[in-house]
Amino acid sequence: MGRTRKGRDISGWLVIDKPAGPTSTAVVNKVRWAFQAKKAGHAGTLDPEATGVLAIALGEATKTVPYITDALKAYVFTIRLGQETTTDDAEGEVIEKSVFRPSDDQIKDALGRFVGDIMQIPPKFSAVKIDGERAYKLAREGEEVDIEARHLWVERLIMTDRPDYDHITLEMICGKGGYVRSIARDLGRLLGCFGHVRELRRIWSGPFEVSKGLTLAQVEEMAQSPELDAHLRPVADGLTGLPEVSATPEGAVRMRNGNPGKVFASEVEYDEECWASLEGKPIALGRYKSGELHPTRVFNL
Repeated sequence: MGRTRKGRDISGWLVIDKPAGPTSTAVVNKVRWAFQAKKAGHAGTLDPEATGVLAIALGEATKTVPYITDALKAYVFTIRLGQETTTDDAEGEVIEKSVFRPSDDQIKDALGRFVGDIMQIPPKFSAVKIDGERAYKLAREGEEVDIEARHLWVERLIMTDRPDYDHITLEMICGKGGYVRSIARDLGRLLGCFGHVRELRRIWSGPFEVSKGLTLAQVEEMAQSPELDAHLRPVADGLTGLPEVSATPEGAVRMRNGNPGKVFASEVEYDEECWASLEGKPIALGRYKSGELHPTRVFNL
């Protein structure tokens, strides 16, 4: 028999304003402890030194994680011009230098090359897997890391400030799998001055905004209390990018058992992915076909 996981059956989303320092996994573990939850996960890793939105899913909300991971995300970050590092951020060793500094107009013109559907090579120090091994592990061991370029959708990339001669602040909205460190590296190379990320903050991820997030200190203060439970957001918040259909009571019973169930839908196309609700609670995810939802995932709420 498999081991029974101990903890509370609690479901929902918690938005954390992650501080610099801890890993995303460490934050998840802290939140799981604070809620005494059986199951928890996050939707989109932040590097240890990055701050901002880290959306934590508890219980049944973990079934909606892929939809937040796939959603657009917004970042504000500062690039240090004149230096490229091994890690493409301030944690690495400087490997290239330049005394050249581009003008504001040159920078703004170059940013257009990074908007739309672009190809991006992730940093060597990243969690990308190469033949089953994490790239950062191979890089730390001194092995030559060859990472293939990947598609990335960049909705928006603008310069919002230039605090001084050596630094620029950018804001980016992008899709799944974007590496801000790669943007800094590639922009620096394109401009001929080199560059790396000095500071990085994620300000929103899908429906989750940093202004609504709790700090880790607040989570610790409210740990294992009804006050913390009150900050949980509904499981359905993880489905805001999908159309919703209404289940009939009989249809809800069938879907909870994994069978197609009757739903009411007005603007959903045949075979479109959507989610069914009853009295405001998610019942199932699936495909809409001829007045029924054929479930692919069922929620036990």
